[in-house]
Amino acid sequence: MAVRHRLIKASPAVVWGVLADSGAYPRWVVGPSAAEPVRGQWPQTGAAIRYEIPLGPLRLSNETVVRRCEEGAALELEAHAGPLGTARIAIELRPWGEHCLVVVDEHPLQGAGGALHNVGFELLIQLRHRTMLHRLARLCEQVADAPGAAVAATASADPGGAGHA
Repeated sequence: MAVRHRLIKASPAVVWGVLADSGAYPRWVVGPSAAEPVRGQWPQTGAAIRYEIPLGPLRLSNETVVRRCEEGAALELEAHAGPLGTARIAIELRPWGEHCLVVVDEHPLQGAGGALHNVGFELLIQLRHRTMLHRLARLCEQVADAPGAAVAATASADPGGAGHA
C-alpha cells in the first residue's frame, strides 16, 4: 500500500479548495491532460470526472469517481484505468499549525493493477505520489500567496459556491 505525506504551506481550507475544483485536477494529478465533469457536482460522493492520459500517440480515457467526501478533511476516489483496473486513492487533510499535512494512500482494487501489484509497482506509485504532492503543494501555495486567498478558499470550500467546476 502506497502511503505518502507532505506538509503544504497553506491552510487546509486552501488545500480543500484546490481539491474541490475539478478543473484543477489535471494541474496536480500526474497524467491527465484535461478533465471534464460527467456526473454530479465534484467533490460530492458519486460525482465523476473523465480525463485523457496521453501515452505517446495513444490516449487513454479514464474516469475518477468520488466514493467518500468529508468536506475539508477527506476525499476518497476510485480511479478507473480501463484494462489496468481500478485503484482507491484516499486523501486526508490534517491541520498542522497554520499549514496542512496531506496524506495520500493508494492501492489497487481490481483488474490487472491488483494482479501486478508488487514492490516494483509500489515504487512507481511512490514516485507518482511524490510528483503529485509536489504539484499540489505548488498550486496550493500559489493560491495561498495570491491576493484575496482567504476569500477564495472560503468560496471553494462552500459546496454551493462558485469554486466548483
